[in-house]
Amino acid sequence: MADDGDLDLRSLSDDDLVQQMHDDLYDGLKEEIEEGVHILLERKWTPYDVLTKALVEGMRIVGIDFRDGILFVPEVLLAANAMKAGMFILRPLLAETGAPKVGKMVIGTVKGDIHDIGKNLVSMMMEGAGFDVIDLGINNPVEKYLDAIEQHSPDILGMSALLTTTMPYMKVVIDAMVEKGIRNDYVVLVGGAPLNEAFSQSVGADAYCRDAAVAVETAKQFMSKRQGSALSQ
Repeated sequence: MADDGDLDLRSLSDDDLVQQMHDDLYDGLKEEIEEGVHILLERKWTPYDVLTKALVEGMRIVGIDFRDGILFVPEVLLAANAMKAGMFILRPLLAETGAPKVGKMVIGTVKGDIHDIGKNLVSMMMEGAGFDVIDLGINNPVEKYLDAIEQHSPDILGMSALLTTTMPYMKVVIDAMVEKGIRNDYVVLVGGAPLNEAFSQSVGADAYCRDAAVAVETAKQFMSKRQGSALSQ
C-alpha cells in the first residue's frame, strides 16, 4: 500500500479526490477522510454530495468486499470509523441544509445479551448508507425498544442477539408491538450468529440479515418500497 503521506490531496481534481477518498475509506485512513471532506466543502460541494458521492459510495464498495469475504470485520470497523470522522464534520451541515435522509433506524442488542460488535458494524454501515441511526446499545428490555420507537418514530427497528438463549426475546418485543397495534408501522430486521431465515419468520420479523452488508441492502429495499421506489440505488 502506497503511503498517502506524500500525496497532496489538494492537488487532485474533484474526481480524483473522490476516488482517492474511496481508497482512503477502504484503508480506514481517518485523517485523510477528514481532510478530503474539508477540501470538497471548500470547493463548494454541498454536504449531501460529499456524503453520497465520497462517503456513502466508498462504504458501498467496502460493503461489497465485506459481503464477498475480501474484507473482514477489523478492516470494516476501521473503514466505518473513518466514515464516522467524515460524518462528524458533515452532520451539522446536513441538518442546516435539510438534506434528504434515506430513513431512520433504531437498533439494539436484546435483553440478556451483551454482544455488540455485529450490531455496531450494522449501525456504522447503515449510517454510512445515509440512514439516521439511534443505537440503544446492549441488553435492551422491551420497554426500551418501545420508548425509542415512540420517541424517534423510526422506519426500521433492528434487533441483534448472539446467544441462543436471548434469541427468543425478539419475539417478546415483536409481540408487544402487535399488542400495541403498531407492528405494521415499522420494518423489523433481526440478525446475529445463531439466527436464520426460518427463525426470523417464526418470531414475526420482516427479514433476517446475516451480516451488515445484507442489513444495508435489505433496509434500502424496504425503504424504496415504502417510498414508492423514489430512492435511487
